[in-house]
Amino acid sequence: MSKMIDCFFIGHNEMSFVEYEKTVREMGIRSGAYRQLEKSFLRYDSVPYHASEIFNIFGCNGSHSPGRMKPLTLGDTFNLAIAYLGTYLHRRNLSFDYVNAFQDEKEVLGEKLAKGNVLIVAIITTLYVSVFPILEVVRFVKKYNNSVKIIIGGPFISNQVRALDRTDLESLFKFLGADVYVNSSQGEAALVKIIYALKNNLLLEGIDNIYYNVNGEFLKTSISRENNRLSENMVNWDLFSQRVGAHINIRTSISCPFSCKFCGFPEHAGQYQTTGVEEIEEELNRVNEIDAARSVHFIDDTFNVPTKRFKEILKMMIKNNYKFKWHSHFRCQFADRETVELMKESGCEGVILGIESGSNKMLKLMNKASKVEQYLKGIELLKSCGILMHGNFFIGFPGETLETVDETVRFIKESGIDFYNAQLWYCDTITPIWREREKFAVRGSNYEWRHATMDSQEASNLIDKIFSGIDEPIWVPQYNFESDGLFHLLHRGLSLEQVKNFIKAFNKGIREKIIDCSRGDVSFKVIKELEESLRPLIPPPGTSGNQNEGFEDNGAEFDF
Repeated sequence: MSKMIDCFFIGHNEMSFVEYEKTVREMGIRSGAYRQLEKSFLRYDSVPYHASEIFNIFGCNGSHSPGRMKPLTLGDTFNLAIAYLGTYLHRRNLSFDYVNAFQDEKEVLGEKLAKGNVLIVAIITTLYVSVFPILEVVRFVKKYNNSVKIIIGGPFISNQVRALDRTDLESLFKFLGADVYVNSSQGEAALVKIIYALKNNLLLEGIDNIYYNVNGEFLKTSISRENNRLSENMVNWDLFSQRVGAHINIRTSISCPFSCKFCGFPEHAGQYQTTGVEEIEEELNRVNEIDAARSVHFIDDTFNVPTKRFKEILKMMIKNNYKFKWHSHFRCQFADRETVELMKESGCEGVILGIESGSNKMLKLMNKASKVEQYLKGIELLKSCGILMHGNFFIGFPGETLETVDETVRFIKESGIDFYNAQLWYCDTITPIWREREKFAVRGSNYEWRHATMDSQEASNLIDKIFSGIDEPIWVPQYNFESDGLFHLLHRGLSLEQVKNFIKAFNKGIREKIIDCSRGDVSFKVIKELEESLRPLIPPPGTSGNQNEGFEDNGAEFDF
């Protein structure tokens, strides 16, 4: 038998969008969830496709092209949870293996599971909002190895523990079919203890923060907060360098120093902590040595806070003259001329701005700790240095009125951002605003709610008007695309104008659905515009093919 693998990580399962759209549609085409989703897909040949899939159809499969651009998938970005947990295990002399993207690597995964030398399978749940992609992975694992222990943790499990009563939680655990569930904002220490226990035939009852199966019933252990210092557990990218692609996520902090009322993340993640510049430099030096790496996404909620540390990071990056570009979330109320110029010089290609609202009244109600005037000043500075901006907004937070929505619309139109998205407020019962629900007469939850000044249907109608009524800046589809999709396309060799034209054509097809809800397939006119937007990607007959990075030729893939 091959050498034993202590833990096998399974990365994101990009579930069939056809099945996902069907599942959400069953909630009702007028439900908040479906109306949120419908601005992220088109129907082509009677099949729903999200923006990445539409790009793959029209940009990767050109009939005149002797080569083929690499398809756009979530697997393009290396799974940071795998990188972090794998490093954590390695430092404790435990072995691991992984697949980064479940759908892309099913065949490899099946072969490795069938060898029978895997002790534990750990399923990463960072991006999941539904049980179905997790269930698909569990069933696949059991098909190839019915004796391996399956562990599920991460944000999905923690959210379910907080949202469900014990009976429903027990039913969910049985339905999914795993052996152990980890309920922790971190969970890596629990994972190590589970591995040691199973390797040595020890009981699991002494391990905190887990639910484990005993004769078909799930027993709960004591709850305690893990406190794993991020500065002591930076990713060792040498362990993954041979299998990492062009896009890498980096984390330099845990939790968030702010207390926005719409967000439950700080309470769940615990005390805010940051890593030092030296630790970040060591990690980035390793990333810079990876041949394929071209783009780094700093995933911190507040990468530019504290501001002094942020400037030190930027100066360090400039000193090292890294080959990769980078993008991040950015609180633009803290922007100043020196910071923005350092960002540009250090390789910043763009930022994601969590603006949320263009109304000072709403920003105050959200406890956003910012004002519209500060946003506008920061955006002006970013624009002056040519840094791409994507702004995120949401409509319907308690206290929202037609007047505050009008203020947001004016902000979107006049601020100078390049791209944006406006989502329906998600009424999450684990956020601070839920504790004030009686004050605002909040009823319902998730995407179906009402309060003293608005309900989810009215908010959805307003979002449709925003989407249909604003041409510039450009609305970016949310599902499986968002801001990362922008940067991935740019790194495939598309110009900014091409990216904009592609998204504009995609959005025109969505507007057809909004105008005529009975419409099936997207119009021929939109199809032609999609083709035209990507035409430079399709070389004319007789040429040697596009030499841009990210293309495949005669079956050989060239990463950029």
